[in-house]
Amino acid sequence: MSESGHSQPGMYGQGRRRRRRRDRDVGPPGQNLSGPSRDREYVPRERRDGSEEPPGPLLQKTPIILAKPPGERSKPSQSVPTSGGQALEKPIMLIKSREDGGKPGTPPEVASPASGSGASKLEREGQRPTQPVYQIQNRGMGAAASSGAVDPVIGQTKLVPPEKMKHSIKLVDDQMNWCDSAMEYLRDQTDMLVVGVIGLQGTGKSTIMSLLSANAPEEDQRGYVFRAQTQEIKERGGNQSTGIDFYITQERVIFLDTQPILSPSILDHLINNDRKLPPEYNLPHTYVEMQSLQITAFLFTVCHVVIVIQDWFTDINLYRFLQTAEMLKPSTPSASHDSTGSSGNEEGSEYYPHIVFLQNKSSRDEFCPRNLKKMHMAVDKLMAHSHLKYKGTLSMLDCNIFPGLDRDYLETEVNMFLLPLMENEGEDALTKAGSGAAPLFSLLPGYRGHPTFSSQVSKLRSQILAMSRCQLSHTILTEKNWFHYAARIWDGVKKSSALSEYSRLQA
Repeated sequence: MSESGHSQPGMYGQGRRRRRRRDRDVGPPGQNLSGPSRDREYVPRERRDGSEEPPGPLLQKTPIILAKPPGERSKPSQSVPTSGGQALEKPIMLIKSREDGGKPGTPPEVASPASGSGASKLEREGQRPTQPVYQIQNRGMGAAASSGAVDPVIGQTKLVPPEKMKHSIKLVDDQMNWCDSAMEYLRDQTDMLVVGVIGLQGTGKSTIMSLLSANAPEEDQRGYVFRAQTQEIKERGGNQSTGIDFYITQERVIFLDTQPILSPSILDHLINNDRKLPPEYNLPHTYVEMQSLQITAFLFTVCHVVIVIQDWFTDINLYRFLQTAEMLKPSTPSASHDSTGSSGNEEGSEYYPHIVFLQNKSSRDEFCPRNLKKMHMAVDKLMAHSHLKYKGTLSMLDCNIFPGLDRDYLETEVNMFLLPLMENEGEDALTKAGSGAAPLFSLLPGYRGHPTFSSQVSKLRSQILAMSRCQLSHTILTEKNWFHYAARIWDGVKKSSALSEYSRLQA
């Protein structure tokens, strides 16, 4: 044992032979790291390079460095020769702990700054956490991810429900140009439903879409998310909606409200204001028809459900219009690597949405089961050659509207739903019995012949939200991917050669 209390390695065996060799050449005093009292007994580090023995026994000298007292560690050490530092480099790297200062693979003497700071600075550097080799990317965590402690406020941002939209925004403006303002409300998730609507002017498209999305019938119509026609607009025969309006609920259901198809007010606006038409359209009425076909073909491509609203039964020109839009619908883009055998025919890979025929402002006679059966048969014959999914996904018989009817009563049941007139609280007295009736019966409401408007809207919403969400393209789309996909489809519809050829033939 030496004066400092350390063991002297190499006293017996092979180390003794090296000991005798060291005694012949004793280096200058003060060159070892163990203090001046062991100048003759400790081996200078430059001698280790001269020996050709394997580095295995050198591992025994590692505890001398790690067991050095803290008081001696704080003293500025002499410059160690590079040959000695290289010999200790590998053993220290194997047992290096992360709490020591410096980078892995370097001894403590080399890791400490050469300027010779005090023990407090060394301990302060030793407490600094080292960066691991790998970095885990935490989105939205910022600097909290590098320190290992996640701020609970930042960590719960993804659990916060999405922001609720207060009103609809433009997806396509009145000039038929695409708008990007809806992108900020979309997320990177695939569980979504897209519902669109088309219909003639004044049929109640915006009102129905507001009731299906965010509003209740008893609310003021001025607060609806889709603005309905005001009394002034109704008096002058104008239209409220232009282009395509966008609204997404917190349940991730996207509603698209559109301008009226084949609108006479839009045609009147084009003629009276002398708006310049695109060069491919010569007549204003042709341009209005092409706009309607573009919007309808666009909805047939990007929507899961398309609601066709009528306020009377029925206009045969509307069904001809739907079949023309189906013919001009852009084909579903296929994958670049089409897998053979996945689909036997080409029709299976083409996408078609669900079509719901909504009869708004229906009268009492239209709720008669006999008349309802005739309406279903007429729509089925008019849409017999269509590939649109117009049957089998919505049923009024499942809503307990006609409790006495069997499921087999409607042999050819199509996706048709009836809504009565929207009653107001101020007009509720008109449905009561006349003043000449008995006092007891005058307090009872009159016979409706159908359920209330609120209950019908609730049942319609439940059936539409429960419809299957088919894949719109060859790949599963997130909300943001759907937005880019819809923008590309809209650009393709506007430049469609089939629409240009159709407009040329119509002219």
